[in-house]
Parts: sequence; structure tokens; C-alpha cells
Amino acid sequence: MSIIIDSAIVIKSYNNNIVSVKMNGAERILFAKGIGFGKKTGDQIEKDTEVEKVFVIENENNLRNFKQIIKNIDEEFLILCEKMISYIADELKENLDERIHIALVDHLNFAVKRLSNNEEIENPFLMEIKALYQTEYNLAEKVVEILQNQKNITVPVGEIGFIALHIHSARRSGKLSNTLKNTAIINLIVEYVEKQLKVQIDKTSLDYARFLTHLKFAIKRILVGISIKNDFIAEIKSKYKLSYNIANDVSKILTERLEKEVTADETAYLAMHIERFRAATIDK
Repeated sequence: MSIIIDSAIVIKSYNNNIVSVKMNGAERILFAKGIGFGKKTGDQIEKDTEVEKVFVIENENNLRNFKQIIKNIDEEFLILCEKMISYIADELKENLDERIHIALVDHLNFAVKRLSNNEEIENPFLMEIKALYQTEYNLAEKVVEILQNQKNITVPVGEIGFIALHIHSARRSGKLSNTLKNTAIINLIVEYVEKQLKVQIDKTSLDYARFLTHLKFAIKRILVGISIKNDFIAEIKSKYKLSYNIANDVSKILTERLEKEVTADETAYLAMHIERFRAATIDK
């Protein structure tokens, strides 16, 4: 709970528990039990009023979309979603991008409806998401636990991955589409390496976790044009010929998907990771 320190003028009462107000020159959304009961445009909400949550959505498009969500979602579920978003922000000790109030709430709303109708969407990137975004994944697990307890539904593990991506996107103030795109690229690369080595990589292994982490940061380096030095390119090409050839193909995939050139140094590091997978197969 918190207390508003200045009086506020009601812009619109959406239901008994949610109102938008003008306060300190900005439009704010207030959540509190009964705060909207009987309220009309122009009514005043006194200072020192206790509210469960107050936040500002500055972008006009985001604010418009959020207001649309308010109209089309059960108010108790919306309040539950906002409590979960507050929990995520508190755990991360970060200010999340305001789009999380639209993107995550909308996703959770449709997920609950789908699951209530026994409709499940498969998540092909689950293992990659879990390895790449472990903090977000752990928070998503907590969100799912709350959902299951409050809505009396069973949430499949794949849904945890989708929620984790929304949390990751909100942390970076980036676009979810970019996160999904990079995850898809990583998944494509993993499948290609498995096909070329004729192995199924152990997705729980430390080598796999290291490979995913390397790919994640490699994509970031490639996009911004940062190069890392590898002094053993010649030795790697000579000693690990198969792995280097596969790494070279992986670099071509990255070049095609990112529309950026991949350096020989970066390719050599990829070869070292691929060689670990190849060696692990031989040792079995």
C-alpha cells in the first residue's frame, strides 16, 4: 500500500477499483479497493488516500492500449497482474519498461483463456530461454505459481518461457520481437550444429549453457561491430577442422540473419565451443 501525497482529479473511473486521474500535471492510474465507486469525471480524490498501486504510462500509444485492456479484462485479474508486475520489479530492483503493463497483462489474459479451454502453445525455445535468461525464468516460475494458485489452472512449463521473455524485454526497454528473433537464431544454430555433428546436445550440460551464453553475447558484439581477439585461429583451424567448418557455416547463418559480417576471431571461438560437443560425443 502507498499514500498519494497530493489531491487528484478523476479523468475516468473504469470500475470500482481502477481510475485514471490528473495529478501533478500527469495522468496516473490508481488501483485501490472501492476507489472508483461512484466517481465521475472531475471528482476529486483527496490527498493521503491509500492506494494499492499508482503508476504513470507516459507514451500516449501505450496509455491508449492500456485503457483498452482495462475495458476488456476482468478487473480482479488485472489487479492480480499488476501485483505480479510489482513483485517482478521489486525482485529485480529495477524500473521496468512501461509496455510490460500492456504486453505481459495481455499475454497472461489470453494464456489463462487458452489454458481454460485446454489449448496449449508449444514453446520451441524453452531450453534456450531457461539457459539465457535464468533470472527472468525464475521470476516467471513464480508468476506461474501465483497464476495456478489464484486461477485454479495448470500452466505448462512452456508458458514459463514466454513469460520470461516478456520480463527480459521489459528489463532491457527493448522490443520483444528482437528478443524472440535472437532466440530463434540461437535455436536455429543449435539445430544446425546437432545436425552436422549427428548428435543430440545435452541441454542440461555446462557446455551447452556456455555455448548459449557465448552466442548471446556474440550476437550483441556483431550487431554493434565489436570484435574480440583470438590469437589461436590458425591452430583451431588446423586441429579442429570439422568443428571449424561447422563454425564457419554458423557464422554465415549469423551474417545472413543479422546482416552483419562475422570476424574470423569470432568464428574461431564458436569452433572451440562446437569442438567441446564433438569431443563429448567421442568420450561416450
